[in-house]
Amino acid sequence: MLRPHLAAALVLWTAALAAPAAAQAPRAAPGTFSVEKYLDYETVGDPQISPDGRRVVYTRRWVDRMADRWESALWIVEADGSRNRFLVKGSNPVWSPDGTRIAYVAEGEPKGPQVWVRYLDVEGAGTQVTRGTEAPGNLRWSPDGRRIGFTQFVAKPADWKIGMPAAPAGATWTRAPRVVERLHYRADRRGMTEPGFVHLFVVPAEGGTPRAVTSGDWSVGFRFDQIPGDVSWSWMPDGRTVIVEGLNEPDADMSYRDSNLYAVDVATGTVRRLTPQRGTWTQPVVSPDGRQIAFAGNAYNRQSYRAQDLYLMNADGSGVRVHQVQVLGDPNGITWAPDGSGVYFTTADRGTRNVHFAPARGGAARQVTRGTHMLGLSSLSRGGVGAAVRSAPQSPPDVVRVDLRRGGEPVQLTRVNEDLLAGMRLGAVEEVWYTSTGGARVQGWIVKPPDFTPSKKYPLIMEIHGGPHAMYDVGFSPMYQNFAANGYVVLYTNPRGSTGYGSAFGNAIERAYPSVDYEDLMVGVDTVLARGYVDPERMFVGGCSGGGVLSSWTVGHTDRFAAAAVRCPVINWMSFAGATDVPLFTANFFDKPFWEDPQAWLKQSPLMYVGNVKTPVLLMTGELDLRTPMGQSEEYYAALKTRGVPTALLRFEGEYHGTGSRPSNWMRTQLYMMSWYERWAGKRGQAMPQTAGTR
Repeated sequence: MLRPHLAAALVLWTAALAAPAAAQAPRAAPGTFSVEKYLDYETVGDPQISPDGRRVVYTRRWVDRMADRWESALWIVEADGSRNRFLVKGSNPVWSPDGTRIAYVAEGEPKGPQVWVRYLDVEGAGTQVTRGTEAPGNLRWSPDGRRIGFTQFVAKPADWKIGMPAAPAGATWTRAPRVVERLHYRADRRGMTEPGFVHLFVVPAEGGTPRAVTSGDWSVGFRFDQIPGDVSWSWMPDGRTVIVEGLNEPDADMSYRDSNLYAVDVATGTVRRLTPQRGTWTQPVVSPDGRQIAFAGNAYNRQSYRAQDLYLMNADGSGVRVHQVQVLGDPNGITWAPDGSGVYFTTADRGTRNVHFAPARGGAARQVTRGTHMLGLSSLSRGGVGAAVRSAPQSPPDVVRVDLRRGGEPVQLTRVNEDLLAGMRLGAVEEVWYTSTGGARVQGWIVKPPDFTPSKKYPLIMEIHGGPHAMYDVGFSPMYQNFAANGYVVLYTNPRGSTGYGSAFGNAIERAYPSVDYEDLMVGVDTVLARGYVDPERMFVGGCSGGGVLSSWTVGHTDRFAAAAVRCPVINWMSFAGATDVPLFTANFFDKPFWEDPQAWLKQSPLMYVGNVKTPVLLMTGELDLRTPMGQSEEYYAALKTRGVPTALLRFEGEYHGTGSRPSNWMRTQLYMMSWYERWAGKRGQAMPQTAGTR
């Protein structure tokens, strides 16, 4: 979503138990992943291997402690892992076809992000290519290396003239109101969006004036509920045509997840639609010989979730055929083999991600890499060697090299956290499967404290993922390692509604969210309790976004948890629909709009079950959140306060959706949660709610 503003507070008397003084969070044992270790944690991303397979350029991120933000830069490493070094400040690197240059995005003149080119045959030589006023993105070199294509926003201000008299000289009149005439006029992490569209441009690689390839009142790029994001597009080998995803329709603002593929003539801008059937069609990638296009998607449907299929078609749009790849998740990172024999792609599969290969001629797809890890393929050399990011339960993300022709084990090229983790004791991660209601098989993981002893009784934290169509995985988690370091057992599971288990499993919550997903979570708790090492009086539940939905739903349906940390939740589906930046996502979860059938909307709203809540609830939401806005938390806070349920509302400054984009706020999130849990540990059922006005 649902990955993942003033109620009047009533001062109430609580009959059974006065709220205890704020407790301190437990202290992590020495030599473990304590919360302050996060300041030294680093990540990597977007590794791009050179055409000859000799070098890999990638993005490296670290915490700027003074500015309280993440910083990033481009680093370059030899394909054997040697000479790992800083290259330049910037992001989004793309190798030129001949491997002598890298195009990337970095700050430039007059101000803001610009396209740059770094020449690797001259030490330190770089050229600013664009000098625009809007940020470029999604860079691609033309096949001959003479041009660089990119996407960029083109503003189209509202033109509403009202004959306003001119202000007197020196007057300071209030600014004119913002004119809003679209359903989608805001976006989380961006704020209020200006009217306009995203289009494709080309610019000479040596610098010059960018020229628009697409134009008009439509945007390139697939947009889920019109959320701005990356754009998938691809050059034809002759450089005369590009293939791009988008929605060139007059009612695009009312589209939930429609997208088409288009062929665009680079010289004339002529647009030709390639996918005649309505649906979600994305990720177009042209074959090396230019004869075929691989892409992902599915035909239009109202299902809440359906795993996408892999498709192939001829370059003119004919011969569309679905490739029966027989995987459980969506195909991502689609990349043609250099010889055109088929396409490589990654897919989520029961908490892991690996590379698969689908032959262009048809037939069964085969898995190329194996392992209990999250492997994200980013690029491929002419020789079939890929660059990827790999993470595993006790291994933070690092850049790896993988020979896809031979299907060998990934070779690690970077070790950006080796110094941080040297000698550190991490919590063991155990996979668990259990049978839930209706015979559903559910997967989860248990993280144990580093000094775990089976004979002891530990407090339990159950964390619930957002989405709701998302997937917990086996990647390294600083959050869970910190909880474990502080003596908690952590349980995280993929209940029905999660991705990576097929369409039927993911769509099990259609028109009923929450429902069976809650049942799966409770059976997961029972499964861990049966192990004998969890204290049933010290169990806690939390989650953000979709996890906020389910954690608030949980405390409205059971009092088995001693405390809850409900973060960035949806509490009231009706009030949420008009306040979120994804209004059509909300509408799609119900058969009828709320003005026709309000009961269906109310039935699925956690707010309607606040009368059952006995569990102390900590609410945490970003003040800038436009996905699950602050008003949702305020509604719940006011209702809980009115009933006398122990509660607190934390309004995180500088945060959109979620509470941890700033390093300091990430640490605060952890510490406030553990402090709240410790405040109520062992006191389950003692904080009896008292309705306002009934002293």
